[in-house]
This record gives sequence, C-alpha cells and structure tokens, in this order.
Amino acid sequence: MGGDVTDFVGRIGKRILYFNQVLGEMVILQGRIFYYFREAHRNVPSILTQMAIIGADTLPVASVMSFFVGMVLALQTGVELNKYGGQNIIGAIVGHSMVRELGPVMTSFLVAGRVGSAMTAELGVMTVYEEIDALRTLDIDPVRYLAMPRFIGCLICVPALVIYSDCIGIIGGALISNLHPQIFVSYSTYYDSLTAALKIKEIGIGLTKAVVFGSLVALVACYVGFSTSGGARGIGESTTRSVVLSFMLILVADYILTRLLM
Repeated sequence: MGGDVTDFVGRIGKRILYFNQVLGEMVILQGRIFYYFREAHRNVPSILTQMAIIGADTLPVASVMSFFVGMVLALQTGVELNKYGGQNIIGAIVGHSMVRELGPVMTSFLVAGRVGSAMTAELGVMTVYEEIDALRTLDIDPVRYLAMPRFIGCLICVPALVIYSDCIGIIGGALISNLHPQIFVSYSTYYDSLTAALKIKEIGIGLTKAVVFGSLVALVACYVGFSTSGGARGIGESTTRSVVLSFMLILVADYILTRLLM
C-alpha cells in the first residue's frame, strides 16, 4: 500500500517537473524570439513567405468557416428570439459573439490546425534529420532564421484573419436573418443593432485575443518542432501534440483574457 502511494506521488511529481521544464523552455524560446525582433529587417523575404502561407492561403477556409458560423449563430438565436419578439437585436448578438469570442477563437483554431501543424512538421523534419544542427554549424541561429519569421507572420496575420472572419460571419448572419421566414429582420435593422452594440472596446478585446492566440500558435509550433525526436513516428506525434497543446492554451488564454478585459 505504501509503495503504491509512493509511486503515485512520484508520478505526479514527475508530471509537475516536466510541466515546469516545458513552461520554462517555452518562456526562454519566447524571450529569444523577442530578442531577434531587432533583426527582422534582415528576414523580410522569409516573413513575407510566412505571411502568405498563414494569411492568404488560409482565406478560403476561413471564409467558409466564418460564413456558416455566422449563419448558424443567427439562425439559432433568431428563431428563439422571435418567440419573444426580440429578433431586432439579432445583429448585436451576432456582432458581439463574432468579434469578442467566435472570431478570435475559431480563427486561431483554424490557424493552429492548418498552419501550426505544418510548422511543427517542417521544423520537426529539420530537427530529426539534423538540419538544425547544420545551421548551428554554419553559425546561423535557428531561432532567428526559422522561429522569428514564423512568429512575426502569425503576429500580423492572425489579427488580420480575425477581422476578415468577423466581417464574413456578420455578413452570413445578416443574410440568414433577412431570408429566413421565421426571423425576417431587414438589413437596416440588423446593422443598426450591430453598430449600436459594437464599440471600440469590443473590437479591441477581439484583436487583443487574436494577437495573444497567434503568438501562442507560433510559439507552440516552434517549440514542439525544435523538440522533436524519434524519426518519422516522432514527427507525427509532435504534430498532434502541437495542435492539442495550441487548442488547450488558446482556451485557457481565452478565459483569462475574458476575465481580465470584461
């Protein structure tokens, strides 16, 4: 009995130590990325390449996702509000939901699943096949050459994608609110309630979340990619771990930011 308790406590202790180790290594990596911001002008081509991958190539998927999220949100809330004669505020509800929560969170999930996983796999392959060591041999810091451009790309493109997703979702909500027979809210009424409810503060909260979430996606992808080991199997495991960890950190950060910025 005593041995079982000791083993249990030992496993918990190892988990805590591992968590602290990962957290510390991620903080150090984040600090090194910030340090190399001063050399961003030397990596403009790499940054632009990452921005194209993160931003432009994600637009089609973001458009479909945001449009239907806005439509579903308007449909579900509009039908219920219609029972109480409150469908005229559907624009405010869709706008608030998209700008403050759904836009930043769903877009960041999309970037983490589509771009973060690719970043992890790419860096993981370079790590496993010793390309990272070759860069160090050539006196090229992998953080400056690989991590920093990806981080800046996410830092710029995720907020831009969130703004785009918010607009598409609001348009989708307006369309279904006007066309659905059980709701039928005119476009002018929809946008009047939207503009009356959305203030600069709400937009600022959404963009703050987007910046934080984008930073987390890039940081996790780079950290897990640089930590990959174990050949092809390890690359697959690292890719999965990167996406799961990004999702978890986005949700935790979303709660913390919502609590602080209310």
